[in-house]
Amino acid sequence: MARTNRRLTRGARYRRYTGGPDPLAPPVDLSEALDAIGEDVMAGYSPERAMREFLRRGSSERSGLDDLARRVAERRRELTSRHNLDGTLQQAKELLDRAVLAERKQLARDVDLDEDYRALAEMQLDSLPPSVGAAVSELGDYRWQSAQAREDFEAIKDLLGRELLDQRFAGMKQALENATDADRAEMQRMLDDLNELLAAHRRGEDTSERFAEFMAEHGRYFPESPGSVEELIDNLAQRAAAAQRMRNSMTQEQRDELDVLAQQAFGSPDLMASLGRLDGELRALRPGEDWAGSSRMDGEQGLGLGDGTGVFQDIADLDQLTEQLAQSYGGSQLGDIDLETLARQLGQDAVVDVRALQHIEQALRDSGTLRRAPDGQLRLTPKAMRRLGRTLLRDVAGQISGRTGARDVRRAGAAGDLSGATREWSFGDTEPWDVTRTVTNAVTRTAAAGRATAGGVRIEIGDVEVQETEARTQACVALLVDTSFSMALEGRWLPMKRTALALHTLVSSRFRGDDLQLIGFGRYAEAMEIEQLVGLDVGYDKGTNLHHGLLLANRHFRRHPRAQPVLLVVTDGEPTSHLEPDGEVWFDYPPDPLTIARTVRELDVSMRLGARTTFFRLGEDPSLAQFVASMARRVDGTVVAPELDELGAAVVDSYLGARVPGRWGDDMGAGDLFGDVERWGDSRRWGESGRWAG
Repeated sequence: MARTNRRLTRGARYRRYTGGPDPLAPPVDLSEALDAIGEDVMAGYSPERAMREFLRRGSSERSGLDDLARRVAERRRELTSRHNLDGTLQQAKELLDRAVLAERKQLARDVDLDEDYRALAEMQLDSLPPSVGAAVSELGDYRWQSAQAREDFEAIKDLLGRELLDQRFAGMKQALENATDADRAEMQRMLDDLNELLAAHRRGEDTSERFAEFMAEHGRYFPESPGSVEELIDNLAQRAAAAQRMRNSMTQEQRDELDVLAQQAFGSPDLMASLGRLDGELRALRPGEDWAGSSRMDGEQGLGLGDGTGVFQDIADLDQLTEQLAQSYGGSQLGDIDLETLARQLGQDAVVDVRALQHIEQALRDSGTLRRAPDGQLRLTPKAMRRLGRTLLRDVAGQISGRTGARDVRRAGAAGDLSGATREWSFGDTEPWDVTRTVTNAVTRTAAAGRATAGGVRIEIGDVEVQETEARTQACVALLVDTSFSMALEGRWLPMKRTALALHTLVSSRFRGDDLQLIGFGRYAEAMEIEQLVGLDVGYDKGTNLHHGLLLANRHFRRHPRAQPVLLVVTDGEPTSHLEPDGEVWFDYPPDPLTIARTVRELDVSMRLGARTTFFRLGEDPSLAQFVASMARRVDGTVVAPELDELGAAVVDSYLGARVPGRWGDDMGAGDLFGDVERWGDSRRWGESGRWAG
C-alpha cells in the first residue's frame, strides 16, 4: 500500500486553480478603499465616481487602472519607435545584390562563355533599375550562369511567398521554409478550399459540414483550432485587417515595390490572386474590423510582412486595452478587460492587479457599504458612514491627545453613574473593575484548561472586565456649518464635512443620550442628516444665512428643554442674508444692517436658552474676525480660529468641554473619554488670540 501511495504521489500534477474565486484567498481588505471613497464623496464626488476614482488610482499594494494604462501606452510607444516597415524589402534587396554579385563573378570567370552573350549579360546587369521590384521583374527571364546566383534569386520569390502567407496565417513563414513544389501546391489548394468555404458562408449557406471537412483536411494550418466557421473567420479577419493596417502605414513607394515583388511570389501571380480573393471575402464578412487604420513606424529594426502584421495585431490589442482600462464608455465595467490579452501584453502581474481591483469592486457592492438608490445612483450606506466616521474620529483623537496612535474612542460616559453593563478591559480604560466578573472569568478559564484551582487562581489580562457608566449630563447640540460657495472656493468644503462626520460619529456612538442636529447654512439654512451633508454638492447661490441657521438651532434647543444647549458655528464669512417674515430671503453685500440685527437677535435667543456658544472662524478676513469676536462677547462665548486640518479636533474639543459644565477646567481635557491616562489638557492650550494649538 505504501508503494502504491508513493506512485500516486509521484504522478500528481498541480495546476492553477480555475474553478472560480480562489477558496484559499484571504478576505478582501476594504478599509483603504472605503476611506478613499469616503474622502472623495465628501469632496463632492458621487459614490459611483468615487469608487471608480479609487479603482483608477489603485491601492497601496496594487496598481490601479491608470498605472496599467500607462504601461500599455509605453508598450505601444516601444513597438512603434523600435521598428520600421522595410524589413522584407531590405531582405529582398540583400538577396538581389548577392545574386547579381555572384553572377558578375561567374561571368568574369567563365572563359568558355560566348563573348557577345557575356557583353549582353553584363549590360543587362549594369542597367538594372534601382527599384528592387522592377529589377526582380526584369530578371525574371534571365539565364543565370551562377548556380549560387540562381539560388539567391529564387530565394527572393520564396521569401515573398512565405511572407505574404505569414501575413494571413501566423507561423507560415517558418513552416514553409525549404518547402517543395508539392508543399506549395498543397498550400494553394488550401487557399482555394478556404475561399470557397467563405464564399458559401457569405451567401448564407449551411457550412457546418463543409467546415468540418475543411478542418479535417487542412487543420494543420490553423494551430488555434477554431471550433466553428465564425471563429475561423474572426481569427483570419483580425490578422488580415492588421496586414492592411501595416500596408496603410507604408509609404507609397514601399507599397509599389511590394506590389511588384508580390507578383513574383512562388514564381507566379496565382498566390497573390488567391490572397486578394481571401481579403475580399473577409472584408465582406467582417466589415467592422479596422481596415483603414495606420500607425507610424520610424524605428531602426526592420519588420518582415509576417512579423509586422503580428506587431500591428499587438498594437490593436493595446489600443483595445487602452479603451477597456479607460472605462469611459457607457456601461463600462472591470469585467470588460480582456485578461488574456492583458497577460500577453503586460504579463501575469498585470492580471493579478486587475483581478484584485475586480474583487475590491465586487466586495464593495456586496459588503453593504454601497447601495443602489431608487434613482439608480450608488449611495454610501450607514455602515460605510460609520466606518468613515470612526476613521475620522480616530484622527481627531490623535490630534487632541497630543500623540499619534491614541486608541479609538470607546468610553460610554466615564464621568457618570454605573450603568450595570460591563465589557472587556482595553488598554487605557480607567473605569472601575467588575471584580466578580473578572474572578469568574479567571476561574472558568483555569477550569477549562484542566488545572486545579485549590492553589489559587491567576488573573490574566483577558479576564478583566470593567464597569460602564452613564453620563451625568445630557447635551442638545447644534452644529451650524457654512455651506456658502466661498467654503468650496477656499478649500474648506472637505474639512467642514470631515468635522461634521467626526462629531456625528462621536455623539451617536459614545454619547447616545445627546441629541445632535447638523445645520447647513448658505442662502437658506437646512437641517440635514449626516448622509445628506456628506454628499452635499457645492452650491453657487450667493448668501450666508446665519440668521436662518440660528432659527433652526433654537427650535432644536426648545425641543429638549432639560438638556444643556451647545451651539457650534463654523463659518468663513459675515452674514449676508436673512429670512423675511414671509419666508423669502433678503441678500445684500456688504452685509445689510438689518441682516446683522436679525442675526444678533436670534443669537440672543440662543443665550437666553442657555446655549454654550463657540464660533470657529475660518480665514483671516478682518471684518469677519471683528464680527465674530463681538458676537462671542455678547453671549459670553468663545472664538476659535483653527487651521483647516485642526478644525475637527477643535470642534470635538469644544463640544466635550461644553457638554459637562464644571467637569473639566482649563487644564483638564477629555482624556477620560479617550480612555487615556493622560489628560489632553496637558498637551494643548488655548492661546490668548483664541487660536487652537494642537
